Amino acid sequence: MSAEQAGRRVEEVLDRLAAAGDRAAAEAAEELVRSLMDFYGSGLARIVRLLSASGGRGPGGDPLAALLGDELVASLLVLHDLHPEDRDARIARALDGIPEHALEVAGFDEASGTLELRTTAADSGCGCAAGAGSARQAAEDALACFAPEVRAVDIRTAPAGPPLLQIGKGPKSAPTAAKTR
Repeated sequence: MSAEQAGRRVEEVLDRLAAAGDRAAAEAAEELVRSLMDFYGSGLARIVRLLSASGGRGPGGDPLAALLGDELVASLLVLHDLHPEDRDARIARALDGIPEHALEVAGFDEASGTLELRTTAADSGCGCAAGAGSARQAAEDALACFAPEVRAVDIRTAPAGPPLLQIGKGPKSAPTAAKTR
């Protein structure tokens, strides 16, 4: 479908909604079209700005490198199944964008869309749920743009080192029987 055909189609649908007499539905549809136009316009503007700033080349001379690292552009590419990286590469890119949390992928359940991440005890702060909560939120925010197929994040805290050895008194000795001569 050409841009002209798409524009005509949008106008036809908006006209049909207006003719149906439901003013609220027609206004909502026009607002939806404006929002989508703003979203795509922002994405296109970002693409032009990124390509202009990098002279059309990203790191290593790759023209896509600057685009793939941008959240807005990446989300548009993923939305239309145009992103050249596979899911695992996009997840790694998202996690690389949050260096304040040392997160690594432990697994992904495709059926539920749950990404299991592992973090060190040192990264989780005090070892309580609060540290994991901020890491989870940061991961969810980053993954929303780069890997929307991740619907949930589960963070496990890996031990920072060997477990502590508890040292205490040994068991009480049993009384010894008196020796007989």
